Amino acid sequence: MKQKTKLYIELGLGLLVGLTALVLLAVVLVQNALKESQREAAQPTTEAAAVLPTNPYGPEDFRVEENGYITCLTGEARQGIDVSEWQGDIDWQQVKDGGIEFAIIRLGYRRSETGELSTDEKALANLQGAAEAGIPTGAYFFSQAVTTQEALEEAEYALSLLEGYTLTYPLIYDWEYLGEDARTADVDARTLTDCIKTFCGRVEEAGFQSMIYFNPHFHENEVLYLEELTDYHFWLAMYDTQMDYPYQIDMWQYSCTGSVPGITGDVDLNLYLPRKQ
Repeated sequence: MKQKTKLYIELGLGLLVGLTALVLLAVVLVQNALKESQREAAQPTTEAAAVLPTNPYGPEDFRVEENGYITCLTGEARQGIDVSEWQGDIDWQQVKDGGIEFAIIRLGYRRSETGELSTDEKALANLQGAAEAGIPTGAYFFSQAVTTQEALEEAEYALSLLEGYTLTYPLIYDWEYLGEDARTADVDARTLTDCIKTFCGRVEEAGFQSMIYFNPHFHENEVLYLEELTDYHFWLAMYDTQMDYPYQIDMWQYSCTGSVPGITGDVDLNLYLPRKQ
């Protein structure tokens, strides 16, 4: 009798150990499945990646002129600048006479340390001066948003500054990484991509064309998911004499040390590249 009891106990313990192992295995499998699901949710789909349009322009399509401007040899590209309070007072008639065909004006910015929204000191003067000289304008807001709520706040702020003004060129979202000490240091690609969608969506809802400012590092290192943003136009910052970026863009910031009549000091130079059909 004692032997049978001992046998039953051993069998019971064996079953208990086996069931415990199965439960632990099930828990591990569920946890792994959840992690994989979260990773997939955080990444753009391969279907989205496949629709990122290729750049119809190649390096051979551009030439540097004697004045330092880059021209496009195979399309009706337009020469432009982007400016902020850092350029000081601008003689906009001289700018136009110097061959500039459009200007992108900074409206404001969010401070990287405090998160406070601020207006560019020269925003309204630049909008008015460019208009009086007959230079078509676009605008941009320098973002340091860390949530979609802040991106929406920035869009509303930019729109309020544009009351009474019209734009020929887009209203642009410019988010930049400013280092480990900035409040945006820990913003991930999912958050930034959603912030862009929020800002651009609100801008278009208000009747303006939207655009995203970025550099190749942002896409190559998945700082944002560019594949999810093809509904908006792209403004590429790539300082070079030739442009070999593989994907289609709408505007190319090719220099941050340009020289333009009517502006003291360095200024950003841009080419607007109409999309080829």
